This record gives sequence, C-alpha cells and structure tokens, in this order.
Amino acid sequence: MDKNRIYKWVGVAFVSLTFTACNLPTLVQKTASKAVPASYVNSQDTTNTAQLKWQEFFADPSLTALIDTALQNNQELNITLQEIQITQNEVLARKGEYLPSVGLRGGAGVEKVARFTNIGAMEATTEMEPGREMPEPLTDIMGGAYATWEVDIWHKLRNARKSAVNRYLASVEGKNFMVTNLIAEIANSYYELLALDNQLAIVQQNMKLQSNALEIVKVQKEAARVTELAVRRFQAQVLHTQSLQYDIQQKIVETENRINFLVGRFPQPVQRGSQTFEDLVPKTIQAGIPAQLLANRPDIKQAELQLEAAKLDVQVAKARFYPSLGLTAGIGLQAFSPSHLLNPESILFSLAGDITAPLVNKNAIKAMYLGANAQQLQAVYNYERTILNANIEVVNQLARINNLEKSYQFKSKEVEALAQSIDISNQLFRSARADYLEVLLTQREALESRFDLIETKIQQMNAMVNIYRALGGGWKQ
Repeated sequence: MDKNRIYKWVGVAFVSLTFTACNLPTLVQKTASKAVPASYVNSQDTTNTAQLKWQEFFADPSLTALIDTALQNNQELNITLQEIQITQNEVLARKGEYLPSVGLRGGAGVEKVARFTNIGAMEATTEMEPGREMPEPLTDIMGGAYATWEVDIWHKLRNARKSAVNRYLASVEGKNFMVTNLIAEIANSYYELLALDNQLAIVQQNMKLQSNALEIVKVQKEAARVTELAVRRFQAQVLHTQSLQYDIQQKIVETENRINFLVGRFPQPVQRGSQTFEDLVPKTIQAGIPAQLLANRPDIKQAELQLEAAKLDVQVAKARFYPSLGLTAGIGLQAFSPSHLLNPESILFSLAGDITAPLVNKNAIKAMYLGANAQQLQAVYNYERTILNANIEVVNQLARINNLEKSYQFKSKEVEALAQSIDISNQLFRSARADYLEVLLTQREALESRFDLIETKIQQMNAMVNIYRALGGGWKQ
C-alpha cells in the first residue's frame, strides 16, 4: 500500500514536470562577440604601457601625492566601496538560501477546557497514569529544533548564488574603472594647472615688454615722431594684457578647487612640482595589441561579468517552471509538566517533504523568464559596445598623439619666428622704418602663438594621460 502511494506521487510529480517543461516560452538567443582587430597600426608588439603602475607612469612627486590622497579620501570612490560591500552581502544572502535553515523553538502555555465539551469530557475520564487524572488547568511546555530546506534540484539557488558572485566581482571591476578615471582626471587637471601657471608667467613677461614699448612711444610722441593715437593704442594693449592675467588667476583658483574636490579636501593651494610646464615631455606610449584590452580594461571585465550574471539569471528564471522539493524536519520535547520533559515519552519529531509545481496562471513566471532573457540580451550588446568603445578610444588617442607631436613642432617654430619679429619690429619702429600698428600686431601675434603652443602642450599631456586610461592603466596597485 505504501509503495503504491509513493508511485502515485512520483507519477504526479513527473506529469507536472513534463507539463511545465513543455510550455517554456521561446527565447531569442545571441552570443557575445569578442572579436577585435589584430593590431592598431600594423604592429604586433605586445609591450603595453597599461602594465605600468600609476606610481611608475607619473614621475612628478606632487602629482603622485595628490593621487594617493584621492584614493583615500575621494567621496565617490568611497561610495563605490560601500556598493561593493552591499553586493558582497548579497552573495552571503544567496548562499544562505542554498543551505538548510535551522532554528530553535520553545514555548509554554496553559489551557482550561470546559468540562461539558467533548475534549473536556475526555480529559476528565482520562488517566495520565494509573490512579492519576489529567491536571486541570492543563499546562503545555515545549522546546526543540526545526529545519527547512529547499532541495536545489534544478540548480536554481546555486545559479542565483553564482550570479550574485559575478555581480560582486563586476562591482569590484567597476571600482577599478572608477580608480582609472579618477587618476586620469586628477592628472589632466594638474597639467592644466601647470599650463595656467605658464600662461600667467608669459602674460606678466608681456606686460613688461608692452610697458617698455609704451614708454618708448611716449618719448617718440614728445619728439613729434608719433601721435597721441599711437600712445593710446599701446596703452590699451597694456591694459588688455593686465586684465588677461586676472582671467588666468580665476582659472587657476577653479582648477585648484577641482583638484581639491577630487582629493576630498576643502579649498587650499595645490602643491606643484619644481619642473616647469615648458620642460614637460610626454612619455612614449606602447599600445600593445587590441586583444589585451579584454584583460586590461576594467569596464570590459565588468561588462563580461555582468553578462555571465545575466545568463545565470535566465537559468534561475527557467527553473521556476519546474517543480520544487522542500523538506521540513523537527525534533524536541513536549509535556504538560517540567518533571516529564526528560521522559522518553515526551520526545516528538517530524519529517515531511512537499513538491510544488506551477500548473495554471504562470504569467508572472513567464514575465520573469522573458525579462531575464531581455536583460541578458542587453548585457550582450553592452559587452560588445564596451569592447568597441575601448578600441576606438585607443585608436583616437594614438592618432591624437601623433598629430599633436607634429603640430607642436610647427608651432614651436612659429613662436620662435614671432619672438624674433618682436625685436625686429621694435628696432624698425625706433628707426621710423615701421609704424606702431606693426609693432602692436607683432606683439599680439607673438602672445597668441605662445598661448597656442601651451594649448598644444596641454593637449599632448592630456593625450598621454588619456591613452594610459584607454589602455586600462592606473587601477593596478
């Protein structure tokens, strides 16, 4: 008889499984592509600057001190670290769902049953022991342990735990990507600050030159060699240059405070290195091959881990269509008197199993299954987009470095030529062989050319920092 019942319930479970398994929604599948070009510029050299630690890549002690402080105090980075802790706690929660749940239970109570009821009448005529009636009122004392466990037949709970682990690892990679961007942003701001210092020094030098020129024009006006118009034009040029220095000083304050914000401190002067901006030389960059981006870029590894988690989420959602098996068990002691709790007759235990399977109205489960698959497709496209974006960033920066190097060479020659033209124009003006407009125009062009040269140099330094970030450098400690 017992065997027949077992066979009956096994048959019911099999029919339920077959019914639910045959009604799974059809999904759109897509496999992520990891294809990348063989090289950047037809070079198979695998030497990669991204392997350098940021302490080795940036040689300026003042800059490395700022970066080190930012990695400790930056608020956004610390917020991300707490998000990592949250995902780590989710892993522990998923692991707990996979393991049996065990607890202790205890209780005590008293009950007085009316005599003229069926229970009251039975208790009145029942002897607990020969010659000893049931006590009235009746106390009840109980204590024991119980356990519940969902048997993970279809790996639903196991896959959910693995998915949580992948999301935790993805959050770690997200933190690494934030570290890379934070280091790059501080370095770019620091070099911009050095460039502004250089611009301010150039403006102050030009103010002296223009003031000297103004005095010469005043002397020539007294000698009736020039008119008051020339004096006013030179004076206006000096005033314009004087106002320009305050614009630069304001930019210096704002850039310093941008660095202070990234470092996580209140406004204060930013310490600069002893090396002048004009003496800075961008590092030579070794880009390696595109395939190395898959291992070096934290955002690519983050997208890959998120994709693996999304795949597992689909398996978890799929397992909800299948029957689930649960086990419950308990053991303890129960008696109406503390003196009887330790008797063998007071021992109680239970063991039960149940199988549940969705048969009707599975719309919610279908929605979760289809939604998980849609998120998986999103993760696939996001992974492919991240790889594509990383490769494009590297190619753009490599081209930028090459073009800026050539541009800097020509602008350097332009600055040198215009610097010589200032002396020539001043000499010609003193000998009345050039008018004051030529002198003014030459001074203005020389100042603009030096500013353009500084702008090109800062673009070179930014390109050096950005290619380091694009290659995946900066997060390794």
